[in-house]
Amino acid sequence: MTSLKLIGFALGALIALSTEALAEDITIAVAGPITGGESAFGRQMKNGAEMAVEQINASGGVLGKRLALDIEDDACDPKQARSVAEKIAAAKIPFVAGHFCSSSSIPASEAYADGNVLQITPASTNPLFTERKLWNVARVCGRDDQQGQVAADYIAKHFKGKNIGILNDKTTYGRGLADETKRALNKAGVIEKIYESYNKGDKDFNAIVSRLKRDNIDLVYVGGYHQEAGLILRQMRDQGLKTVLMSGDALADKEFASVTGVAGAGTLFTFGPDPRNKPAAAAIVSKFKARNVDPEGYTLYTYAAVQVWTQAAIKVGTTDPRKVMDVIKAGSWDTVIGKLEYDAKGDIKQIDYVVYRWDDKGGYSETNPSAF
Repeated sequence: MTSLKLIGFALGALIALSTEALAEDITIAVAGPITGGESAFGRQMKNGAEMAVEQINASGGVLGKRLALDIEDDACDPKQARSVAEKIAAAKIPFVAGHFCSSSSIPASEAYADGNVLQITPASTNPLFTERKLWNVARVCGRDDQQGQVAADYIAKHFKGKNIGILNDKTTYGRGLADETKRALNKAGVIEKIYESYNKGDKDFNAIVSRLKRDNIDLVYVGGYHQEAGLILRQMRDQGLKTVLMSGDALADKEFASVTGVAGAGTLFTFGPDPRNKPAAAAIVSKFKARNVDPEGYTLYTYAAVQVWTQAAIKVGTTDPRKVMDVIKAGSWDTVIGKLEYDAKGDIKQIDYVVYRWDDKGGYSETNPSAF
């Protein structure tokens, strides 16, 4: 046998071993807006999933195998999200952490259900996601009806007798959150003076701002995403309005401050208790900071979604999505955002939204709890 033949056999053996090793990996996915207007949140999700996979592999992987991560971009577009879901299902990936926008998670979840994929969203808060009796859906965040109630309670207490306006961007998330806040406010006896819609992607809000000015609106609640909310705020200030802007969890990224500059100071938004401050997250937060990554917003929520699936798969001894989901709903899971337990729908039982305020340095912190 010539040396060239020996080299050829050796190379073939190495390739075969490499292919076999790759085949032994368990691939999971993260899907969100890697591009587009909400890419800041896609970056959070990607960072969280990558760190989770790295740490799980360093601890021995799952069922004796390493995890591999498939990253998919839906650009917060419902049709693209559905295509992503069909691609993930066709690849027989058992679990996806995703998506971010409710308008993506909801249509994608149907393709995942048909394709035998377990889906845990870190961020989609629209109640419909878990209200359709699908077997495969869960989340590690709260819901709009819970978030809207907290916002309404805050407004009713701190802006009693003031003029309130409500805006929404017509999306599944924005309209849903605005409607839930309106419903809770009305139940508390607060009737908004303005309720209007705009289109996601709009940049000129002068007509809306003029109406806010005409009606002397003291607080405007915006159901929508950070870029449009930031532009609304800037244009209010340009017209001399001191109206307070309040919104939901889509303001939980420093990109909001890059849109508003110092004008963003005093803006309010609702979000869960900052997981970066939880003792369970301290070690992971340190690892992120060592890489100059701030694990803000939904970074640690995505990490937690991967943790829940991993712990359940190990407990049941398989990655079979239906068996893993049964275990998830029956168990209790230790994560970087705290201990999580689930109801039959796939919603977490531990819900605790709080109100945050942006400062003039481009950061945000929880409002004084005693004042709330």
